Amino acid sequence: MIEISTEQLLSKSWQYRRNILKYIKHAGAGHTGGSLSCVDILNVLYNRILNVSPGSFNDPNRDRYIQSKGHSVEALFVVLADQGFFDESQLETLCRYQSHFVGHPTRHVPGVEQNTGALGHGLPICVGIAIAGKMDKADFRVFTLLGDGELAEGSNWEAAMCAAHHGLDNLTAIIDYNTLQITGRTRDVCDNSPIDKKFAAFGWTVRCVDGHSFDELTTALSDSPVKGRPTVVIANTVKGKGVSFMEDVVKWHHGVPSDAEYAQALEEIDSHIQAQGILL
Repeated sequence: MIEISTEQLLSKSWQYRRNILKYIKHAGAGHTGGSLSCVDILNVLYNRILNVSPGSFNDPNRDRYIQSKGHSVEALFVVLADQGFFDESQLETLCRYQSHFVGHPTRHVPGVEQNTGALGHGLPICVGIAIAGKMDKADFRVFTLLGDGELAEGSNWEAAMCAAHHGLDNLTAIIDYNTLQITGRTRDVCDNSPIDKKFAAFGWTVRCVDGHSFDELTTALSDSPVKGRPTVVIANTVKGKGVSFMEDVVKWHHGVPSDAEYAQALEEIDSHIQAQGILL
C-alpha cells in the first residue's frame, strides 16, 4: 500500500462525503447516516491497509473486504470509484433501472467481493474465507464491517465463536458503533452492551478506537494480531458525521435531503474544507 498522509486522508474523507450526498440525492434513495458514519473507516482501509487494487482483484493472495452492513453501500461505492475499480460517472446510475449500482453490494460491481445486505451474513462468510486461508497457508487478511444493530443477528455470535475456535488471527471485524439503528437507539431496540466484554469472552482481541481518527484506525487495523485470536475493532462513530443536522439523528438512517438540506450540507462540508485549508 502506498503511504498516504493524514492530510490526504482528510481531504479524501470530505470529498467522499460530498459524493455520498451527491449520489444519494441524485438517486432519490440511500442510507445517508450510516454511510457518513463509516466512510472514514473505509478511507483508512482502502488507502492504508488493504492489499487489494483493481489490478490485483483476481489475485488469490489479495486481502478480502466484505461489507456486512451492506445498506451503507454508498460509502463503499464512492471509495471503490476513487480507487479506480470503475469510473465514478457510473454512480449516476445508482438505483436506476438495470443498473448494477443498487442499494446493497453486488458482485456485478467491480471491487465487491460478495453480495451482502441481509444482516448477519458478512462475518460468517469471512470466517469461511479466513479458514480457507489458513488451510492454504496464505498470507492474505480478511476484513468485514458490521453495524452495531446488526449484532442482534445470532449468526454473528455463531461466527464469532467459530472464529476463535479455529484461531483465525487473519480475521478482523470492524464494528461501526454509532449507537443508532433504523428504529432507534441500539440499547433500546436490543441492547448489546458491553460489546467489548462479549467479544473478549468469545476469545477475540478487542481494540476500541475513535472511528473518525485516521491514526487510531490505522494503528488498530495494522498492528499485528495476537497469535491464534481474531481481532475486533470497535469504532466509535457518529451517525451522519460531517453534517450538523444529520449527526446522531435516527431519521437519517435512510433519507434523501431536500434541496435546501442538500445545499446546507454541502455548504457545511465546504466550510470545513476551507477552514482546514484542504485542496480537493
